[in-house]
Amino acid sequence: MTVLPAKVLSVTELTHCVKDLLEELFPSVWVEGEISNVRSPSSGHVYFTLKDAGAQLAVVLFRGVAAKVGFKLKDGLQVITFGDISIYEKSGQYQLVARQLLPKGFGALQLAFEELKQRLAKEGLFDSLRKRPIPALPQHIGLVTSPTGAAIRDFLNIIDRRFPNVHIVIHPVRVQGEGAAAEIAAAIDDFNALHTSGRLPLDVIIVTRGGGSLEDLWAFNEEVVARAFARSQIPTISAVGHEIDFTIADFVADLRAPTPSAAAELVVKAKEEFKQRIEQYQVRLQGGLQLRLAAARQRFSGLASNYVFRKPTEIIREYQQRVDDSGHRLAHATRVTLARQRSRLATASGKFKLLGPQALLANGRQQVAFNEQNLRTAWARRWQETGHRLAQARAKLELLSPNATLQRGYSITLIPGTGEIVRSVTHVAAGTKISTKVLDGAFDSVVSSPIDIE
Repeated sequence: MTVLPAKVLSVTELTHCVKDLLEELFPSVWVEGEISNVRSPSSGHVYFTLKDAGAQLAVVLFRGVAAKVGFKLKDGLQVITFGDISIYEKSGQYQLVARQLLPKGFGALQLAFEELKQRLAKEGLFDSLRKRPIPALPQHIGLVTSPTGAAIRDFLNIIDRRFPNVHIVIHPVRVQGEGAAAEIAAAIDDFNALHTSGRLPLDVIIVTRGGGSLEDLWAFNEEVVARAFARSQIPTISAVGHEIDFTIADFVADLRAPTPSAAAELVVKAKEEFKQRIEQYQVRLQGGLQLRLAAARQRFSGLASNYVFRKPTEIIREYQQRVDDSGHRLAHATRVTLARQRSRLATASGKFKLLGPQALLANGRQQVAFNEQNLRTAWARRWQETGHRLAQARAKLELLSPNATLQRGYSITLIPGTGEIVRSVTHVAAGTKISTKVLDGAFDSVVSSPIDIE
């Protein structure tokens, strides 16, 4: 008698298990072989068999992937396929679900490109967070390229047209062929060593060459070049080939320029842009000075309106001190502001002296002088107004002082010892000694008898 096991798998369950196992063991594979039995139904999917001398493998290209294949599939074509191993459960046949298809030969280089690209991407060399900004106006540029190619001529012509005073240091290298990658990487390292030592400060390194085939551009797909870009302490720009060409260097560099000419336009802005920026600085300078003057006026107004009469002499001195202090700080702030703006204009002027915009800079200096004169005039007017107000306040305080009362013929009677002012006859009795203060002195007396005047 045969005893059945506790669990009997159905065909579907067994196929599921085998499918899961295959997909786990072979998540993504590259397979090389010859195409045969190509079928293209109306669905847009493509089916064929990939074979060699010892075995064959069913392959499916789903419609979206098939539409991206850049060559015609036909029997007998040798290809390299990248995809995932799976099982078509209805027939129980294992197959390769292709995600990329390359013809053999050209595909070998492309395969190496894709593998290196994926590996460096996993390391984070392409991450946008590690990309550094390119300086707005680099003064010193290191150029890694062939000294005889068209790329360097185009680059230098555009730089000369846009901003001819940029200092460019060329490190000549081979840009294709055996040993070119090592020379390019060494050039990047040399520039960094000179920069770090202070012998050759650089703002940016540009690695460039003109267009060509995949084989011509292959030096820029080498790992040694990618690593050199990644460890550079100086911001880097990759400008290799034409706009449709992409290299590993493009992905690692801080900025990718589609062509050598585009790199020149990206790294150096035109004079007209800097002229507009100078005009914006002038507007901001004038607005800043006006805001400071308005704040100073408001502060002086507040100080002038806040009078306290309990201790007139001390209040007057305090306000005089505040006026002096405010005047000093205003003058200091004005000097600092003018000095800072002069420094900025001087810096901008230094950059443009070699370009010849003398009229623009002269106009800027005249505007600063005009603003400075206006500020001095406004300060003198405010100082005069504040002194006039203080004089008026002093006159009012003197009018209300006790001395003014005594000058009008009044006197003040005090009880000696306590200093208490006698305001009523009820405060003294007969025989009380009192002291009477008049304008030019005081005298003592004794009360004979208080008289209540009703």
